Amino acid sequence: MLRRRIIGAIPVLLGVSFIVFFLMHLAPGDPVNLLLGDAATQEEVERTRREWGLDQPLVIQYWEFIRRAAVGDFGVSLRYGAPVSTLVFERLPATLELAFASLLIATIISLPIGVYSAIRHNSLWDHSGMTLALIGVSLPNFWLGIMLIFFLGGQLNLLPVAGRIEYGIDIHPITHLYLLDSLLTGNLAGLWSAVQHLLMPAVTLGTSLAAIVTRIARSSVLEVIRQDYITTARAKGLSEQAVIWKHTLRNAMLTIITILGLQLGALLSGSVITETVFSWPGVGSLLIQAISTRDYKLVQGVIFFFAVMYFVINLLVDLLYMWADPRIRL
Repeated sequence: MLRRRIIGAIPVLLGVSFIVFFLMHLAPGDPVNLLLGDAATQEEVERTRREWGLDQPLVIQYWEFIRRAAVGDFGVSLRYGAPVSTLVFERLPATLELAFASLLIATIISLPIGVYSAIRHNSLWDHSGMTLALIGVSLPNFWLGIMLIFFLGGQLNLLPVAGRIEYGIDIHPITHLYLLDSLLTGNLAGLWSAVQHLLMPAVTLGTSLAAIVTRIARSSVLEVIRQDYITTARAKGLSEQAVIWKHTLRNAMLTIITILGLQLGALLSGSVITETVFSWPGVGSLLIQAISTRDYKLVQGVIFFFAVMYFVINLLVDLLYMWADPRIRL
């Protein structure tokens, strides 16, 4: 199965790279002129084009990109003058930390509400939970982020509004995940500062995800709880807690795992706006900077990375299926 999935991912990644490459080159704006400025002479512009290979036909440029990407070389960023892979992996820990914190917040909020809403179907709790879920899924991330900055950061001065860590606090880099590194090194000041900086962007990203998972969890549990084997479990004298958490939720987990996996991929790639709003130094904000300067190689590298992450997450979801339902191994 693993070999088939990897082989099947190749045409998908090629298609993504093809679309991104040609769309970037169709977009208005010249990266060389943006880099050199209006004062550059025509000779300097032409020389820079030759140095970066931008004078070649698009087909040749695309083939060169694919040839290098096959061995993990995405070229050198036009703006930063550093390897694209280095820039991406420097920013990756910040994006991963934000995505997993958002996923954790969403899961802690959504599963209890979704399950309890299904158990108390058509009750006041059920209607209230679904109303909150509808509001949560309707709020744009950028608006919610700005409101949190305005009230919690500006008016109440409770949380910092930008960055990952307070200036002057050093964290010894081990995994480059500030929360984990602070715990491993016993740096309580760094841990508290990292939590404060992470809270608002994580809540911003996790709110819409929590709303989606709440609705999915409620629907899945409602479908399972009406099955005959649940009635049989109750007839055998099992406690309601055992029926819900051992039999009902376990069988409803396939749908929930699917949506959590897909949304984790969406968090990684969809954190672009949130990272920009909170000046979070992740891959998403790097992508915005690359697009604004027409840094072709950097944009292609970041999008290619997001596509690979989607593939890896989907593969992990398939593996989790076997844990949730052992029959899938057959």
